[in-house]
Amino acid sequence: MSLVSIIMPYFKKEKHVFNSVKSVLNQSHENLEIIIIDDEINEKSSKILKEISNLDSRIKLIVNEKNLGAGESRNKAIESAKGEYIGFCDCDDLWKTKKLEVQLQFMKNLDLNYSFTAYEIIDENEKIIGSRKADNIIDFNKLRDSCDIGLSTVLIKKNIFDERKYRFPKLVTKEDYVLWLKFAKDKIQMMGIDQNLASWRRSKDSLSSSTIQKLLDGYKVYRIYLGYGRFKSMFYLINLSINFILKS
Repeated sequence: MSLVSIIMPYFKKEKHVFNSVKSVLNQSHENLEIIIIDDEINEKSSKILKEISNLDSRIKLIVNEKNLGAGESRNKAIESAKGEYIGFCDCDDLWKTKKLEVQLQFMKNLDLNYSFTAYEIIDENEKIIGSRKADNIIDFNKLRDSCDIGLSTVLIKKNIFDERKYRFPKLVTKEDYVLWLKFAKDKIQMMGIDQNLASWRRSKDSLSSSTIQKLLDGYKVYRIYLGYGRFKSMFYLINLSINFILKS
């Protein structure tokens, strides 16, 4: 049974982190390790996360020396992960009980290095307020126009990360989008399961930055990480924003 490492950066998610961790611990696929990274780094977060780490021997806690942000915290956890596969779950999101079981079987049957799933959108009280479908196959052009991959649904073979270029960039938002685009540009097959296997929480806490910050980071995706010119970057940023509004 394959070992799966689940990476969970923590920053001011005290209201939901217990339920998020429990949704991972309750997986039907039990051979897993949870790596929680304390990126809040204060007395409050230390107390909460130590209590959580005592819930199960499969939980490992990493404490950052300084605030790194979600992307760099994930990079740090990738280095210590022991699993054959790596998954991600934000500390306010939830997993369905058979998420890993279904996803692992799907990946092994098709010999995939990367997969993602459809997901529900929930509010603060875990009421379902929407959903996102998962395309069977996403290529670079499709992904460049619209980021439809939920971070907490993704499962990746760990050996992909042997190449150092595959890491999350230092961005406040859209750090996962940049990494997915790198995979797609390099022709790594990215296949989706159109089954709701996770729940993404829409809340004030999950909106980690202002609209201006998101637009700035969106521009950087195209201008810096894809190397497009100013006008081309603005074109794709506008296109991305329109697609986001249409989905909302």
